[in-house]
Amino acid sequence: MAKELLLREFNPKSHLVTKATEVLKPRFPLIDAHNHLAEPFGGGWDKKPLDQLLDVLDQVDVRHYVDLDGGWGEDVFYTHLRKFKQPAPDRFSVFCGIDWTKWPEMGDDFPGWVAKKLVEYKKDGADGLKVWKNFGLHQKDHLGNLVDVDDPRLSEVWEQAGELGLPVLIHAADPVAFFDPVDERNERWEELQKHPDWMFTSPPFPSFDHILEGLAHLVEAHPRTTFIGAHVGCYAENLAWVGDLLDRSPNFYVDFAARIPEIGRQPFTARKFFLDYSDRIVFGLDMGPHLGAYRVYFRFLETDDEYFNYNPDPDAAPDSGRWMIYGLNLPDEVLKNVYHRNAERVLGIQIKK
Repeated sequence: MAKELLLREFNPKSHLVTKATEVLKPRFPLIDAHNHLAEPFGGGWDKKPLDQLLDVLDQVDVRHYVDLDGGWGEDVFYTHLRKFKQPAPDRFSVFCGIDWTKWPEMGDDFPGWVAKKLVEYKKDGADGLKVWKNFGLHQKDHLGNLVDVDDPRLSEVWEQAGELGLPVLIHAADPVAFFDPVDERNERWEELQKHPDWMFTSPPFPSFDHILEGLAHLVEAHPRTTFIGAHVGCYAENLAWVGDLLDRSPNFYVDFAARIPEIGRQPFTARKFFLDYSDRIVFGLDMGPHLGAYRVYFRFLETDDEYFNYNPDPDAAPDSGRWMIYGLNLPDEVLKNVYHRNAERVLGIQIKK
C-alpha cells in the first residue's frame, strides 16, 4: 500500500524531458521598477553595506533599482534617501508613501496635508509615490468608515502627484484566490495556510471586483497622473481586463512583480499581452535583490523553455500554486521596452548603456 502523505510533503519530480536554458544576465540592461530593500521583502539590505548591494546588482546587470520602502518621515524615507539615492543617484530611485495613521486625528484636513507632504518629499528627493494594499482593504477615515480606492476626497492627492510628475505605483488587491473561501477549491490553499494574514475573504473584506472597479475609476478620473498597477494591474488572472484598462487609459502602466506564476501558466495569452502592450509594461521583481529570482525572470522572458519551476530553488515545490510555467521568448524590441525603455520614460531617467 502506498505511503500516506501530507500535502505539504508532496513535491513530485517531473520526468518530462524539456530544454533548460540558464540565463545569468538579461539580454539588455535592466531597470527594476518594483522592489524593496528593507524587511520583510527586501532582505534587510538597508542594514548592509552599499558596495555589497551594488555588487549583487552588477551580477545581473540591474543598472537602476526602485526602492519602494521609502515610506514617510525621518525614520524611513530620509534614511533611505541617505543610504541609497544620495551616494548613488544613478543607481537608485526612492518612492515615498502616505502616513494613513494621520487621517483619524486630522479628519477632513488629511488629504490637503498629504498633498503638501508630496511637495516636500518631491523637493527632498522622492521619485514616486507607493500606495500599499492597506488602502482599500483596511484603511478607515476619521469617521471609522473603510475608505474606497476611488474615494473622491483624495482627488487632490492624486492630482498633486500628477502635477509634481510623481508616478503612483499602486497595489490595490492581491490574487483573486485570496478573496475566495479558503477551502478545498482554493488553488492558493497551501500558500494561505503559511500566510493567514493574506486571507481577504469577502465578507468581511470588500470584494475583489469592488476594489478593481475602484482602481479603474481612480485611473480614469485622473488622466494627468501616471499610475503603475502593481502585479499586472492587480489582476494577473485576467489579462483581458487589464488590457481593456490600458486601452482606455494612456496614463496607466503595469509591472509584473511577483506574478510570473500567474502569467507564466498562460503563455499564449501572456505573450500576446506583452507584444500588444510592450510600451506599457515595466520590469519588477518584488523579492529583493535575489540573484536566483532574477534569473528565473530572465528565463521566463527570453526563452521558449517549457514546464519549469518558477521557484528560485529548483528543488523546492512551486510556492504560489502547484503548477509550472512556460517561457515567452519575447523579441528583442519588446525586451528592451520591458527591461528599461518604459521605466526610463515613467521615471524620467536615462541609464548608462
